[in-house]
Amino acid sequence: MNGKNGFSSIDEYIASFPEEVQKILKELRAVIKAAAPDAEEKISYQMPTFSQNGNLVFFAAYKNHIGFYPTPSGIEQFKQVLSAYEGSKGTIRFPIDRPLPFDLISKIVAFRVKENLEKAPKKR
Repeated sequence: MNGKNGFSSIDEYIASFPEEVQKILKELRAVIKAAAPDAEEKISYQMPTFSQNGNLVFFAAYKNHIGFYPTPSGIEQFKQVLSAYEGSKGTIRFPIDRPLPFDLISKIVAFRVKENLEKAPKKR
């Protein structure tokens, strides 16, 4: 972490975790990048963030889970399948000791890309 400002990149964020957690975060990042190839990577709220016409998704690692933040609309759209996981209006908590549902994450990210592109002002 770089002093008061926190993390300056997703690489720096991932590097701050133990190796086994880094592996999960790198895989998660790759899945998000594949589903949103035009998204910009940044750090927002001290979390890895993918942005395209506004924020798409955030993620963060914690002691017992990976937090995935696809906005309330992303959760609402997939609430049936997500009911297997703990979460709240804007958060899904994937247990860190179980494989992440990368297919589902990819679908959620693709939904968020489509949603953000549809709400973007139409360019002429």
